[in-house]
Amino acid sequence: MIGAIDVRDLVGRYGTWKSEQVSGTIDDLATELAGLSEDTPVSGELVLESLAEGILASGRLQGALSLRCARCLKEFEQGFSVELRELFVPFPHEDSDEYPLDPEGFLDPDQMMRDAIGVELPFAPVCRPDCRGLCARCGGDLNLGECTCTEADIDPRWDGLEALLHEWNQLTGDQAPERGPERTGKG
Repeated sequence: MIGAIDVRDLVGRYGTWKSEQVSGTIDDLATELAGLSEDTPVSGELVLESLAEGILASGRLQGALSLRCARCLKEFEQGFSVELRELFVPFPHEDSDEYPLDPEGFLDPDQMMRDAIGVELPFAPVCRPDCRGLCARCGGDLNLGECTCTEADIDPRWDGLEALLHEWNQLTGDQAPERGPERTGKG
């Protein structure tokens, strides 16, 4: 968790500014395949500027993401860097993008950082651009070589439907499709 920043020296003194180093962890920011690395804290420098509306916080945050490849499920880490520029006001409106400024003159950057980093979490991370993923039949990692699993037999419970399809094709004059890649799920 990043602590609150004292901005009492900036409140009401328009045009003044100061720089603050921030570093810490942000808990519970993750999706199924992406989250913040627990080993690397989020860090950065925020420039806090006093405006008539409130305090403008801008800067850059860096850290590392713990990711799981959407294709092969291999875990890996990747660094990130995100720019932010957000306004903290004493009384934010419900529908605004502004963050609350504590009446006693403190600014809590935690939610702002969470929001900025959260949109950077990839929906479907990939360990490398040419990742081949997993075999759809046996689950083997195709990055380690060609899959050697055998063609899956069609479930015998489908035989009744197979006979109906054959009968239908004979009645309509169509050729019965051969068992092949299209019918077994092979691409």
